[in-house]
Amino acid sequence: MKAPILLIISALLLAACAPGVPATGGDSAMKAPADAAPAMPAPPSTLANLPDLGPAPELENKVWLNTDHPLRLQDLRGKVVLLEMWTFDCINCQHVIPELRSWYDTYSSKGLVIIGNHFPEFDYEKDLANLKQAIQRLDVPYPVAQDNDGKTWDAYSNHFWPTAYLIDKRGHIRYIQIGEGEYDRTEAAIQNLLSETYAQ
Repeated sequence: MKAPILLIISALLLAACAPGVPATGGDSAMKAPADAAPAMPAPPSTLANLPDLGPAPELENKVWLNTDHPLRLQDLRGKVVLLEMWTFDCINCQHVIPELRSWYDTYSSKGLVIIGNHFPEFDYEKDLANLKQAIQRLDVPYPVAQDNDGKTWDAYSNHFWPTAYLIDKRGHIRYIQIGEGEYDRTEAAIQNLLSETYAQ
């Protein structure tokens, strides 16, 4: 009986890094941030079959890389945003980057915006020069926001590296993936959200 339990626990720990918080999965991966406002309904015929987890907190990061200006969700209405919580020396985060790069190449021309929110685990990851080198070394083509003070990390009530939030064209969180894996499921969610209609 102990062996299967240990295997399950090991798998969960390998799937996501967490700063002093045990890894979880299942239904917990679909909860909205604690401070998210109530969801605004839209006509069912225009929405993908994904739950509405409420409005996504705005990005207020000051330091950005791979873009010539700060990105704000308010300015990205009509686009689907994948917000990736990561830190460059987390091996699980490194494993996810090839999929993110592939989605960036495939879907950015169709309305997907990928943003890496870099919240460091260790002091050396806070250094901007180290972050720039890591972005080059890991071949990260999409915009990255430095989040040394954890303001964005905290706004999303995030606990794990990596965690991906899919934000729809109205600015609502519709999908959360904690840890590695589930790439086909995440890509299907991206496709569904891109296919949604958007009326201003």
